[in-house]
Amino acid sequence: MLTNLPDGRRLEVLVEGPADGLPLLVHTGTPSAPVRYGPLIDAATRLGLRTVVLSRPGYAEATPRPGRSVADVAGDVAAVLDAMGAGRFVTIGTSGGGPHALACAALLPDRCAAAACVAGVAPYPAEGLDWLAGMGRENVEEFQAAMAGDEPLRRYLQEQAQVLATVDATQVVAAFGDLVSEVDQRSLTGEFAENTAASLRRSVSTGIAGWRDDDRAFVKDWGFPLGTGAPVAIWQGGQDRMVPYAHGGWLAARYPGARVHLLPEEGHLSLIAGGAAPILAELVALASA
Repeated sequence: MLTNLPDGRRLEVLVEGPADGLPLLVHTGTPSAPVRYGPLIDAATRLGLRTVVLSRPGYAEATPRPGRSVADVAGDVAAVLDAMGAGRFVTIGTSGGGPHALACAALLPDRCAAAACVAGVAPYPAEGLDWLAGMGRENVEEFQAAMAGDEPLRRYLQEQAQVLATVDATQVVAAFGDLVSEVDQRSLTGEFAENTAASLRRSVSTGIAGWRDDDRAFVKDWGFPLGTGAPVAIWQGGQDRMVPYAHGGWLAARYPGARVHLLPEEGHLSLIAGGAAPILAELVALASA
């Protein structure tokens, strides 16, 4: 559904689960748009959570917000929750959604009960972190374009969007190319592959604005202090070629009180392919502590 915000913009929001459940705000990866994923919703419902998948500006039918920062997501989350009549919430952010979950923890500490950053990218630049090291070829090219400026990024994303616009479940591994390790390739089957392909197609269905503005936001100041706010859990796989293992370790060092799960045998997608039940259970435990 589309939600109208106080400033006149619209966001896409998918809501499912018990009406009286604690909202689970889901920040999806880059690029992506809200598409129903049964295993995640089922896992959340079993824990009494009401799943709220939030688009970011510029994806699909969501109004673009050029120049947005990662921190800007906090205002959008607050507006969506207000429209739902909801107060406290927990949040999970995967991949490009990870920084947005951390922003909620830092900037909405009175409402955000806990946040999980799953395979989330670290800020750029990050002192002591070779930011591009270990990334697959496609992400190296994409972020180099983002660092080079608006026009190189526009050209790169428009070319890639032509591939994603028609990708299906049988093609998604090939579309990811060097970005998927063997463990992630094994995850991209069945319903998860269908969901991933559908989300990618929808993410570029009206252009590249959301993808472009995500990338721009990642490589400039995020707009909030790390290590502050609500309790945080950090999950990262050692076989991740989209967001390398070192990013998770770097973030963990900035959140000394975090629940940290650095898992050498996991990839980028494998952490959530089965519905992320352990991650959601930990969020509920943190919110109840």
